[in-house]
Amino acid sequence: MIIDRAEVVVTSPDRNFVTLRLTTDDGLVGLGDATLNGRELAVVAYLREHVVPLLIGRDAHRIEDTWQFLYRSAYWRRGPVTMAAIAAVDVALWDIKAKAANMPLYQLLGGASRTGLLTYGHASGKSLDELFDSVRSHQEQGYKAIRIQTGVPGLKSIYGIASNATFEANKGVRYDHEPAQRGSLPNEEDWDTRSYLRHVPTVFEAVRNEFGPEIPLLHDGHHRMTPIQAASLGKSLEPYDLFWLEDVTPAENPEALRLVRQHTTTPLAIGEIFNTVWDYQQIIREQLIDYVRSAVTHTGGITHLRRVMDYAAQYQIKSGFHGPTDISPVGMAAAMHLGLAIHNFGIQEYMKHGARTDEVFQQSFTFEDGMLHPGSQPGLGVTLDVDEAGKYPYEQAYLPYNRLADGTVHDW
Repeated sequence: MIIDRAEVVVTSPDRNFVTLRLTTDDGLVGLGDATLNGRELAVVAYLREHVVPLLIGRDAHRIEDTWQFLYRSAYWRRGPVTMAAIAAVDVALWDIKAKAANMPLYQLLGGASRTGLLTYGHASGKSLDELFDSVRSHQEQGYKAIRIQTGVPGLKSIYGIASNATFEANKGVRYDHEPAQRGSLPNEEDWDTRSYLRHVPTVFEAVRNEFGPEIPLLHDGHHRMTPIQAASLGKSLEPYDLFWLEDVTPAENPEALRLVRQHTTTPLAIGEIFNTVWDYQQIIREQLIDYVRSAVTHTGGITHLRRVMDYAAQYQIKSGFHGPTDISPVGMAAAMHLGLAIHNFGIQEYMKHGARTDEVFQQSFTFEDGMLHPGSQPGLGVTLDVDEAGKYPYEQAYLPYNRLADGTVHDW
């Protein structure tokens, strides 16, 4: 089963997506997500100029061999661009293999380990009233677990607040689909850690008082704290029984997480900017985290992320795969199939894509009673409408960045 065509499709229905489309000599088509938010064209060039020429004529069944070839033969290893490109090839080959077997992909990964995937959504608000309305809306949509992001008094615009959307076309309209701003320059936001640390525990107290003790609540610190600040936040949130506290401090330094662990029992989720098992090696071995936050799209595909999860399983660490809207429906489907198959699944992030995205990518998954399931169609269960994709050309977009009150650039 030989690959005889490889295309890189760039489309921007509700945001930019990069999709690798492989076709075999017997007509089977496989899709892989290569979207890297704010740096999409870097992966497009990597694929078109360096990877696609290597794929033509290769045996589509040889997934492991192709993964090792692309990783090792380049000499320059790891990194988000390389690993997103490899992930796209890997997922597309798994899609083809499952279609050849006439099975949904998870069956080739050992079959289902559960009936569905517990899912969390994103509630946010600049005020408590707005936040409570968002929580209720997510409950009405069926979510059983909810991430809580809140505005901070004195700060105009910060990460995770959907009503802060600054696209000109969305002024005054809540926009849950994408924080990246379309335009020639990134949007500047403001930040003050001390104000945030004072305010967030009061918000979780209010949410627990309003919605009770049973609902699983999550929160994302988004890399913005020093280790001792992160430890302080984790300790202050212990009374509110969080499902997890995510990215409390930049995780490139494992010693930072040791300090956090010494001061709090709040579960920690780390890894959405990690790309390989080597990024995780020390923090998994020392049990410095509780959940792996990587995306299939950014971690070398199903083949490599499964290796991460098999390693994590030895330490009772579970998955919490990255699933915002900058992971395309192809990448989300891959995460669902992997999550359904592995034993140490924890929870799946799920933000609903926009209507135009759903027209470009036809999908077979279901979301019912707070649970995702990838469906029973052969392969990933996603079809790319190339003609529809062509209606939405690439638009330059950047993620925002932070500055402190004195003008210092800060982690966003």
